[in-house]
Amino acid sequence: MSDPEDVMFSAGVKAEQTRLGSRAQFEGRTWNTEITDDLRRFLGVIDTFFFATASADGRPYIQHRGGPPGFLKPIGTRTLAFADFAGNQQYISLGHLRENDRAHLFVLHFASQQRLKLWGRARIVEGDLELMERLVDPAYRARPQRAIAFTIEAWDINCRQHIVPHYTEADIAPAVDQLARRIKELEEEVARLKGPQ
Repeated sequence: MSDPEDVMFSAGVKAEQTRLGSRAQFEGRTWNTEITDDLRRFLGVIDTFFFATASADGRPYIQHRGGPPGFLKPIGTRTLAFADFAGNQQYISLGHLRENDRAHLFVLHFASQQRLKLWGRARIVEGDLELMERLVDPAYRARPQRAIAFTIEAWDINCRQHIVPHYTEADIAPAVDQLARRIKELEEEVARLKGPQ
């Protein structure tokens, strides 16, 4: 397995870090390469991420992936997988993976202002019914076509700066429900205090 620092930082990146004075803070640091309990919990609430691939000649492509919370699933100590749902039929990510298995996952959780970056290698998995059963939520209305397995070479959670909090309906529903109940209680109390009209 490659040194995680070399996976994350190419020679050009290291040169820029040196030139701009940040190289020392990264040298000798231990980088995450395995799925921890904290990472597992974090992924359990994720319903969206960005999947980056590149062609054999280095042409990059980033694709949004979405699904039910927790659809990016740990399936080993260093492997994540997700169902590849039917989409626009351009198949750019799939074509890139046939030429170049290097990939990147970029996950933003807006409510908690966390950013997760995962470097690794991805492969297309077709015809594995057992894996698909693990990955697909039957209640989610989308047609899975295959799976993508992602082997982690390095990962890091860093820098909350500039992430503006956004909340999903599911995030705010409990607070809205509580407010609706309280409004109803107050309306009933006002009606009692007014007495019969």
